[in-house]
Amino acid sequence: MKNILKYTMVAMTAISLSNCTGDFEEINTNKYGYSDEELTQQNNHIGSGFSTMFDNIIRTNPGWNYQLQQNLNADIFSGYMASPTPFAGNINNQTYSLVDGWNGFIWSDAYDGNDGNGVIPFAQRINDIVEASGNENSMLFIYLANTIKVMGMHRVSDIFGPIRYSKYGDYDTTGEYDSQQTAYQTFFNELDEAIDGLENFEGNAQFVPFDKSDFASPASDNIRKWRGFANALRLRLAIRVSKVDPVLAQTEGEKSLASNAGFLDAGDMRVGMNGFSHPLMEISNGWGDIAMSAEMESILKGFNDPRISTYFAAPVDASLGNYKGIRQGIKIEAKSTYGSHSLLGTYIAEPTKIWMTQAEVYFLKAEAALRGWAGAGDAKTNYEMGVRAAFTLANLKNVEDYLADTTSTPADYIDPINPANNYAYPSDVKIAYNEVGSKEEQLEQIITQKWIAMFPDGQEAWSEFRRTGYPRIFPVVVNNSGGTIDTQTQIRRINFVQTEKDVNGANVDLAIGMLKGPDNGGTRLWWDTGLPNF
Repeated sequence: MKNILKYTMVAMTAISLSNCTGDFEEINTNKYGYSDEELTQQNNHIGSGFSTMFDNIIRTNPGWNYQLQQNLNADIFSGYMASPTPFAGNINNQTYSLVDGWNGFIWSDAYDGNDGNGVIPFAQRINDIVEASGNENSMLFIYLANTIKVMGMHRVSDIFGPIRYSKYGDYDTTGEYDSQQTAYQTFFNELDEAIDGLENFEGNAQFVPFDKSDFASPASDNIRKWRGFANALRLRLAIRVSKVDPVLAQTEGEKSLASNAGFLDAGDMRVGMNGFSHPLMEISNGWGDIAMSAEMESILKGFNDPRISTYFAAPVDASLGNYKGIRQGIKIEAKSTYGSHSLLGTYIAEPTKIWMTQAEVYFLKAEAALRGWAGAGDAKTNYEMGVRAAFTLANLKNVEDYLADTTSTPADYIDPINPANNYAYPSDVKIAYNEVGSKEEQLEQIITQKWIAMFPDGQEAWSEFRRTGYPRIFPVVVNNSGGTIDTQTQIRRINFVQTEKDVNGANVDLAIGMLKGPDNGGTRLWWDTGLPNF
């Protein structure tokens, strides 16, 4: 890999020059720089901002930005992957010594972006332009911008907790934070408005020239697909808050389930990457910095799951067997020690990034059914449809044999290099749906299969693990958090970034007061109650 410390220093210098709140004054100035003629030419004055939002929600170019925005945090904390590289002598995110220079990219891609403009500034600009125009036909772009903004900013909130959101567009308040509870209520309000408002624009092709998703074709169906995505996103967030606010969750969830918007009926939500393959291919197969996790090995091998052959490659060292993962948070002497374990496979080679899959929607509906929400259907049927959709996405067959498997369970993990890292999988969860099992047993099945299906989106998988405790992610062996993160409870969030503290310290202090505890990785988020699932 290219020297990650060099990139961190360069990137953090860039962030300090265009800091997280450097947009305060810009918000209330004439920042568009367009002539009157350009302001009406094919809606470019509005549509040009969408490209940056598409790019920065999951930033895949350059590869090292993705590595710092998501891979060396959520992809690892979720139990999807592990790194054979002992960055900074094992004093790094994997061992809970959180590296602010890495994690700062999560924040900066949302607020600053690689070019000084992140997700939320462009969404705000689109809103400002449309509102100034007074053209109701341009409301289409507000609904779409807000949907994309919610997609990006709920991910940021699910990492830090409180975020700058509902007060962002006003010069006097743009540095102020919402509690996560307030942010989520705003997410729901914006999605509700978008889902209702977009119905009036179905068949309208104005957005097609700016749409980087697979939804752009055919143009006549573009907005209908976006309505379905917004509705699926509302269901995702409703399930997310189901333990902390069951009434709000059920209300928003049942809106989604009853909506004529449908869900991802036309296919998975994919966003183009300008022809490039996913950066994980470079990070894993080029730099050798990321590999299969111990949890993936235990679950996929134990289940005899055929997806293992697409998700991962055989180890370079044949003596390790067909597939071999690395346990997170272990002592690694050198990159070569575990460097011959399984790297990532062809599943991630497509030139698109997936924001949401049909499989996830079915698993959301399965849990909604388990919780008794109206319109959710049958939990078992949704569960099995979710697995089928995941197999289809991986271009695999024989799914019915897999669904009928009543005996396979996750395997224990064996570290062939250091037996001290061995771990017995603490559950006998099975594949065939157990309708007579307890709600907790059924939920573990649903979330375990959901976890497999959402690969490689470690951000969403980590959030679901924190909410439910499933699947059973292995605790780290080496904990360098200095006691701020409990080894068994595991990491719950990432602390606010230093650049934001430096320029917006008073508001960060107020945001810290909105947390359940100190500003560290051991403090649970609002929706992460730590209470039983039922």
